[in-house]
Amino acid sequence: MAKNLRAIADLHIHGRYSRATSQRMCIEEIARFAKVKGLNIVGTGDFTHPKWLRELQETLAPESDSGLYKVVNSPNSSIFFVITTEVSTIFTFEKDVKKIHHVILTPSIETAVQINDRLANYGDLAVDGRPTLNMNAAQLVEEVMEASSENMVFPAHAWTPWFSIFGAFSGFNGVEECYQDMTKHIHALETGLSSDPPMNWRLSKLDDFALVSNSDSHSFWPWRIGREANVFELRKLSYHEILDAIGSREKEKFRFTIETNPAYGKYHWTGHRNCHIALSPQEAIKFGNICPICRRTLTKGVEQRVEELADRPAGFKPEAASGFVHLLPLSEIIATVLGVDSPSPQNVWNVYNLLVGKFGDEYTVLLDSSQEALSKTVEEKIAEAIIRVREGHVKVVPGYDGVYGRLEIFDESFTEKVSRQRVQQMNLTDFI
Repeated sequence: MAKNLRAIADLHIHGRYSRATSQRMCIEEIARFAKVKGLNIVGTGDFTHPKWLRELQETLAPESDSGLYKVVNSPNSSIFFVITTEVSTIFTFEKDVKKIHHVILTPSIETAVQINDRLANYGDLAVDGRPTLNMNAAQLVEEVMEASSENMVFPAHAWTPWFSIFGAFSGFNGVEECYQDMTKHIHALETGLSSDPPMNWRLSKLDDFALVSNSDSHSFWPWRIGREANVFELRKLSYHEILDAIGSREKEKFRFTIETNPAYGKYHWTGHRNCHIALSPQEAIKFGNICPICRRTLTKGVEQRVEELADRPAGFKPEAASGFVHLLPLSEIIATVLGVDSPSPQNVWNVYNLLVGKFGDEYTVLLDSSQEALSKTVEEKIAEAIIRVREGHVKVVPGYDGVYGRLEIFDESFTEKVSRQRVQQMNLTDFI
């Protein structure tokens, strides 16, 4: 019996024609840093944009009949691409304006062209890599699935306050409410940086949907691409195997997701950036969701929004649910230990390159390498920090209103607290 193949996939990123995206975000650079990260499957992003689609046609070649693509004449030949995009739909529902983002997967560039032909009737695809379409969510799914039944659509970053299916400002309270009779084609939702599986498990209405995690990256740097990803065990690397793993939700196929601690996300807690106010759901409710400084409405965080819709207590886990692992980008762990504010300085890169050069890629460093082996390559404190992140023995000061959370690795009072509790996340050995 053939051994299954492990695939780590980041299915939602953006190309260089999307707003706020580096002009260097080309397929070759994406492939280069995906290999450094430890990914082997990456979404192309933005196939709806005419110029990006042309670049995909020029730089990618189909890998036999797998529905996956590889870069033509590339040294990073181990990286496979799935043809993907993200679109924004804006529509009125029961007199409220709804702004929802969706991710689309398709098995070929040819079917991508067919999708574009249909979506061009609802908006200008050339304006942005993530186009804005004047159509409702059900119409989008109907158009995409009529182009090909092999396509997949799922809601992007499902909980962010703006532009998401459950967003506090323009979202819905349920999947069926959003997608109407097209819900039958929705098999997954994307957790986003500010939520993780345990938060989504609190809603029984989500039990029939796979929870996928992707970076939504606008940059190829390893602290962005692959910061969230999906781990599959597949008979072979193919588009249809990926769709089957997601759609079936079988734990033997869809093993687990790699998650950023949701507190690290920019919208985890309720708050007001201009006034430097960050509040837990309980505190925000006490203030009536009004900023105690400027008296304006607070940006409602994901944790509070989950609390509003949840019908289960914190800590509940559905029996059929796949697992997850909390990680943070290696560069940001190193930067925190070195006391610098950014993962990009040369002293961070020096340590990063030592570790990746020794162990092969970032995921191997973060998930598999022992503290003893790490300590032989870098200073003990960095090795310890990596293990603490892996085991959940770190503190993240929650992000709020567009401000990322802050990592605190060596907060001893927090470490002592979690050591007395059962850490909810699972380690890689739980899936082997």
